[in-house]
Amino acid sequence: MAGLNGENPLQLIELAGKTAYQSREKIDNESAARFVQMIKNRGHKSVLEHSSMTVEFNDVSRGFTHELVRHRLAAYTQESTRYVDESDFRVVIPPDKDKDEKLVELDLVGGEKIKVSFQEWMDLNEQMYRGLRQAKWKPEDARQVLPTGIKAQIVITANFREWRHVFKLRTAPAAHWEIRRVMTNLLKDVKGRVPIIFDDL
Repeated sequence: MAGLNGENPLQLIELAGKTAYQSREKIDNESAARFVQMIKNRGHKSVLEHSSMTVEFNDVSRGFTHELVRHRLAAYTQESTRYVDESDFRVVIPPDKDKDEKLVELDLVGGEKIKVSFQEWMDLNEQMYRGLRQAKWKPEDARQVLPTGIKAQIVITANFREWRHVFKLRTAPAAHWEIRRVMTNLLKDVKGRVPIIFDDL
């Protein structure tokens, strides 16, 4: 997190916010913290948009990234399955689920039935993807068989006001377990870094 010309993010918020009052006397860490608290108390959240935060998420699922990019007031760069070969992909497994329990019955050609587990189905997906790549399919074509649970990497930059919105939605009890877990951990981290911005969440 960095501000204009190296100012820390809180000082940048104070500098921008005081433009409205033409009162830019001494700006330091203490005055910035007081100013940010004041504008939060008054509900002037738009001033928080002058500072931003960039976060890289690793080992999250494509399902996670599909939810994340719905937050429109942000910039995203994501690992591309069009160009990256995913022959050795890994999958995010739902918590408290037995990935090896044979739960689903499949109908095979000839009328035979077999039961497969979550892990076996992921292994079949991986075999299919590898086979398509070996058959000279490009990654952008072979990716059609990749599951939503495949692990991915994404970088997001958003202003502090948008981050507050993201945290409110994605740490709520109704949020999907994966994004709720990741965002809850991130919120704990940023509360330690810039508590004045996030301490009321």
